[in-house]
Parts: sequence; C-alpha cells; structure tokens
Amino acid sequence: MKQSKITMIVGSLLLLGLFIFPLWNITLEAPQYPTPLGMDIHINKFADTNEFDIKNINLMNHYVGMQYIPKTIPEFKIFPLAIGIMVLLGVFIGFKSNYKWYLGWFILMTILGIAGMYDFYLWEHNYGHNLDPKAIMKFTNPDGSVMGFQPPLFGTKDILNFTAHSYPKLGAYFMFVGMLLTLSAFFMGKKQSKNN
Repeated sequence: MKQSKITMIVGSLLLLGLFIFPLWNITLEAPQYPTPLGMDIHINKFADTNEFDIKNINLMNHYVGMQYIPKTIPEFKIFPLAIGIMVLLGVFIGFKSNYKWYLGWFILMTILGIAGMYDFYLWEHNYGHNLDPKAIMKFTNPDGSVMGFQPPLFGTKDILNFTAHSYPKLGAYFMFVGMLLTLSAFFMGKKQSKNN
C-alpha cells in the first residue's frame, strides 16, 4: 500500500482520540479558590477537571445571573456522529480513492472545525451575556452597561477577580495531528503520482 494511503488512513483514525480525551478546557483562577475550578469539554459531555468543579461554577454563576452549565446540549449528539462519519469517510477514501480526495476530506474537516468553534463561541456568548435580570449581584461596565462574563474562546482573560483560561486539550491535539497527516497524505500522493 502506498505511503500516502497509509498516512491518510492513520490521520483519519487519529480523530478517534476525540472519543477518549477532552477537546477543550476552561479554568477559572481566583484568590478564594486555592485549587482553580475547571471544566473539560468533550465532544459528548462536560466534565469536572476536579471533583465538584461544575457544581461550584454553577453556584458561583447563580449569584451574577448566569445560566447553569447544562448536563447536555444538542451538539453532544451531533459532534460524535460528525466525527464518526469523518473517520469512516477518511478511511474509505484512504483505501479506495486517489490523493485528490484527501484534500477534499481535509477541507471538509476544516470547515466542520471552524463551524464547531463558531458554535462554541456563540454558546459562550449566550452563557456569559444572557443574564438573569433578577440576579443577586449585578455588575456594570464603566459606561453603565451590564457586564458580561464570557470566558475567552482561546487564551486568558480577566473577569472581575477571576482569571479565565481557555485552551485545547489532548483530544484537540489528536484532531490537529490527524488533519495535518491527511494534508501531508495529499502532497505525498501528488508527488507519487508525478513520479509514476
């Protein structure tokens, strides 16, 4: 079997790491929490970084009128299905198709990844800005507008006395490496085709 085909298949299979490891993590640091609060985001669930973290985040958020972090969201049914289909499609293309299809797979996976990040941003924005007007504590910006509590999509951000961190976890690295391999498979296949 050609090296490009093997690389395409291995790259596609690496996406299965998303079913085992978390995709993303949001951590909140504050003086009143010696151990930071954290939430791991998988493709099918939210999970505590440390025991009871989500419960404590929800209790804290209640005071400023933020919504509770739900047990599940519709995306947790869609994401595993989409990843499963992309894995099967990538393996099938690796076995049966020529290298040009590898690039198509990579482009489609990139579009799905961007759509997933945009959906995550919208969820964060709603979560951090759609506040209960009857909240116990209310905070405003210097201009008098209601303060939002949206964590960063990527990076670090100060929110009142908290420092919020939002970064990829191991599942995301499996996906990134898998996608890079499929892109490499395209260039390998192109080179092999020219040599033949």
